[in-house]
Amino acid sequence: MKVVLPILFLLLAIQVSGQTQPAKILFNGIELNYIEQGQGDPVIFIHGGSGDYRAWEPQVKLFSANYHAIAYSRRYSYPNQNQTEPKNFSALTEAEDLAGLITSLKLGRVHLVGASYGGFAALELALNHPEMVRSLVLAEPPVHQLIRDTLDGEKAYQDFMRQTMNAAAAAFHEGHDREAMKILSNGISGPGRWESLTEEQIAAIMTNARFFKVLTASSDPFPDVPQSKLKQLRVPTLIITGETTTTIHRLVTAKLAQLIPNAKSITIPHAGHASNRDNPEKFNEAVREFLGKVKK
Repeated sequence: MKVVLPILFLLLAIQVSGQTQPAKILFNGIELNYIEQGQGDPVIFIHGGSGDYRAWEPQVKLFSANYHAIAYSRRYSYPNQNQTEPKNFSALTEAEDLAGLITSLKLGRVHLVGASYGGFAALELALNHPEMVRSLVLAEPPVHQLIRDTLDGEKAYQDFMRQTMNAAAAAFHEGHDREAMKILSNGISGPGRWESLTEEQIAAIMTNARFFKVLTASSDPFPDVPQSKLKQLRVPTLIITGETTTTIHRLVTAKLAQLIPNAKSITIPHAGHASNRDNPEKFNEAVREFLGKVKK
């Protein structure tokens, strides 16, 4: 069944089912809640900004027929209770958390399926710890620094930072969390996204507003990824973008496809930034086909 739910930045909407109780691991003072199901090669699903482990419950159930499927809540997402350290927080932090999860669960080499900021964390892990990663699926990771070498890219970047990130940071600072999330929703997923949400959907999204509070307060929310490192990446990679996504995401995914050797690219029809929610049937089909072709 196709479920269309708008979501925020880089981000996945939350499916609040309340049916799956997560387990929890602790390492280096950090807790991460996760769910898992199935046996076989491990596949880790990494949510975007406004989501948590619940965003991937349909995929965990589906992929568990052939894989050991895992979804976890990133550091500042529900229901984790980690202390906030906004100054240096970035996808590099998230990548080290992901490495800790893989090591703690003794998963060995894994397939990573990351959406939005979760995709950025997956990419950073693959670049810095390639021995841990069997394959990558990147659904519009916000590697925004990549596009600043062109006039169009620099304009898209500056517009996004000024109109979305900086404006949201100011709203958070003034205590207007709901207004900040509205700015982020419309800035990341397109004008009118927030207005299309129901109050129930907004309430679910607000449970993960803390991630964006930390991200907008960070001194380096979108760290630079050297193009030379991307050109040396040898992990099999699938890059996913939505047909109706915004300009900045389209430019970034195109640049990644150009730089990563032998990367496969696919556009999900009738989908925006949250392609796994806007068109889950096509998204799941693309991921399953890609994983099926990755060598053991």
